Amino acid sequence: MISTSDDVMTTVRLWSLSEDALVEEGDEAGSLNVVTRWGELNVESAGAFAIESLRRMGLGPVSLQNVVTARKAGPARKLHDLAGLERVLDQVSGSVVHSLGLADGQRPLLSVVPVVASPAFRLTEVEPGVLNRLSRFAVLRPEDGDLLLESPRAEFRVVLSQPQAVRIASSLAAPATVEALAGSTGVPEHVVADVVAFLTAAGVVLSGDDEEHFAEDADAALRHWSHHELLFHTHSRSRRGEIVSEAAYQQATENPPPLTKPVPDGERFPLSTPDLGGTSPSLTELLEDDHECPKFSPVDLTREQLGELLFRSARIRSAGPAHPPIPPGHDATQRPYFAIACLYELELYLSIDRCAGLPRAIYHYDPDGHALTLIDDDPGHLAAMLDLAKVAAGSMRRPAAMISVTARMERTAWVLGGAAYAVTLMHVGALQQTLYLCAKAMGLAAHAVPVDASDTVDRVLGLDWPAEIGVGECVLDALT
Repeated sequence: MISTSDDVMTTVRLWSLSEDALVEEGDEAGSLNVVTRWGELNVESAGAFAIESLRRMGLGPVSLQNVVTARKAGPARKLHDLAGLERVLDQVSGSVVHSLGLADGQRPLLSVVPVVASPAFRLTEVEPGVLNRLSRFAVLRPEDGDLLLESPRAEFRVVLSQPQAVRIASSLAAPATVEALAGSTGVPEHVVADVVAFLTAAGVVLSGDDEEHFAEDADAALRHWSHHELLFHTHSRSRRGEIVSEAAYQQATENPPPLTKPVPDGERFPLSTPDLGGTSPSLTELLEDDHECPKFSPVDLTREQLGELLFRSARIRSAGPAHPPIPPGHDATQRPYFAIACLYELELYLSIDRCAGLPRAIYHYDPDGHALTLIDDDPGHLAAMLDLAKVAAGSMRRPAAMISVTARMERTAWVLGGAAYAVTLMHVGALQQTLYLCAKAMGLAAHAVPVDASDTVDRVLGLDWPAEIGVGECVLDALT
């Protein structure tokens, strides 16, 4: 399917290795070790030709046909060598980059980069007259001067390096044939056909059937997924090419993010420290009781109850040397709820409507000093926050208080890279469960609610978005 005309618009198929791949000769003659982000792979009986070819691929894109043609060997030997090389490439497919170039000596039109350990790149000819379209999950974004096309359903992501490839890919937002794409983009039809074939093999473009239907649209398993949720899932689980940047890591190691957010200006309200030696229901009793969102009561909370709840669930118990993967010499904290590597990026804000001993206002919780700082006593702002909780809980009454949880992403991103936000959501769940169980043991109700925060939470709390972001809410009330 790759065109063979002699002009500069001839398309050329190219192969290379991903930047993280290292090729080494194995211990046994003719064997090969390839060290990649997926681990180390040993290929037995690879042969000298395959080893040398992979080394050349590590330097940049090459044409396998040119590599084979340049060998001083007979036709039968060349075919044998090519078959052996293709066998090796199949075994290390998670590090093989497939590119499409033009015979003009410039950068490839596009490059297809694997994002899983064992992808299958099956290039087939695009049939004339068949409609082609981008997957509805596909995303196009800039990266390092190129445009990156990716889909959470695909085993590859595509780097679009030349304008012709960008025009073709963007024109596939609506179904189109190769002939129609050539007419709308001004790119020769044979080049369009090859680009579409690469995009289809990469999994970011779909081909319709005889009735112009696309299988993705009728897939019941995909129907309940939104594009952003599926993309977030795949990126947070596999960290597809998203690692901690060297600059961010260096900055954090030299100037580590503070363990807690600096205490804001405002009137300070110290909270009481409870006696933890008393009796409480067993964990089994708390877990086995029915979990219900309570009906909000007119009963006020007390400052002592609030202090006990926050002390039991969210205070800093101690600070000291951090656990791996943070470099030695960095400090972390210990708190009642779980956090990976004790990074503890979460902050708590309380919108208080009814609590004896505390004015109606919005507060920030200092987990180190175990105190509240009043940050906003505007009645309109407080009402807006509490109404969010009321609507989310399906109640006619506002709760006594709402706890808003935020995250300072600098505490986690420099260690966890592309997984930082997914880990933050794990931490929110751990904190919510701890709040829930501690409140229940105290005869209170702390219940997570799905607040539609819009921009209200960020604006009212004065968050420096996106350095600090709202990630969850919990209503707090007395049990009826």
